[in-house]
Amino acid sequence: MYSEEIKNYSWEETTKRIYAMTDTDVRRALAKEHCTVEDFMALISPAAIPYLEQMATLSKHYTEERFGRTMSLFIPLYLTNSCANSCVYCGFHISNPMPRTILTFEEMENEFKAIKQLGPFENILLVTGENPAKAGVPYLAKALDIAKKYFANLKIEVMPLKAEEYKELTTHGLNGVICFQETYNAERYNLYHPRGMKSKFDWRVDAPDRMGEAGVHSIGMGVLIGLEDWRTDVTFLARHLRYLQRTYWRTKYSVNFPRMRPAENGGFQPNVIMTDKELAQLTFAMRIFDHDVDISYSTRETPFIRDHMARLGVTTMSAESKTEPGGYFTYPQALEQFAVSDERTAFEVANRLKELGIEPVWKDWDTSFDLRP
Repeated sequence: MYSEEIKNYSWEETTKRIYAMTDTDVRRALAKEHCTVEDFMALISPAAIPYLEQMATLSKHYTEERFGRTMSLFIPLYLTNSCANSCVYCGFHISNPMPRTILTFEEMENEFKAIKQLGPFENILLVTGENPAKAGVPYLAKALDIAKKYFANLKIEVMPLKAEEYKELTTHGLNGVICFQETYNAERYNLYHPRGMKSKFDWRVDAPDRMGEAGVHSIGMGVLIGLEDWRTDVTFLARHLRYLQRTYWRTKYSVNFPRMRPAENGGFQPNVIMTDKELAQLTFAMRIFDHDVDISYSTRETPFIRDHMARLGVTTMSAESKTEPGGYFTYPQALEQFAVSDERTAFEVANRLKELGIEPVWKDWDTSFDLRP
């Protein structure tokens, strides 16, 4: 389990190593076709900033070589904002005095039908707050059963589950799971996650292991930019990715590094601000580090940055997202998890991609594609 592997690395020493990287380290990394985590650290370091143009060229090359000029589009559906956790940065915080909504199965089906009217989506992400008592595995299984009538590629972003629970959900059509660690700083993790199951660092960091054991086809990982030093956090993410690739080599992986946006959370302000230039640097570095990993941008990001990065490393985007329960057919009086920045319709996003010479892909996986026994 990765909770044991991560003990081999020091947060403080990792930070020192990143900021000690030199021009020579960066040039050495750029000269390699296959980079190590150490090379990745050089590429995200301040020393790499003068090389952003070269990094962009390499990132574009590797992206087009592996993915062509395509962009996978998906849409999230929030099933509930009910949550038992106390994450200090999140609008779904248990102590936030907000209306809580859990979609019924009838409401869910109406949402699926409404989404199909927005565009030919086949990739959907079902999202819940972490409340196993009210939106646990039986609820998710039924949601997947309904969703698979409308969509080919079903993913969930929910509380970490047991391996056997992930396995059970795959029998209901589950293809992928997304679970962000938020931050890999174990010593400070509970400052942001003081109560609830999410306060258990090891249980969360081992979730991708349990997904791999269950044979989940696609595993999504990420850190929330704004909690801790972003360069250190994404280095730990890169280490985690390499560990999983070695251990569960048949699995497809995706990464995301959302920047914190305003939420209904009592005024928590990010500890770290990542600029657009730094987000670009990270995206280039991740693509040079791993040519095959899926890099995803959500509608947290502006149309400007999404359009520019669409040609330079990003391979998956959400479109026309709502971040409150429902939102496509029903409009309950509930607060959203975070503010959306790119408010374009799905077709507006798709048409812009075509203008940029990129083909939108509404369906990129089907159960018939899985040749595993």
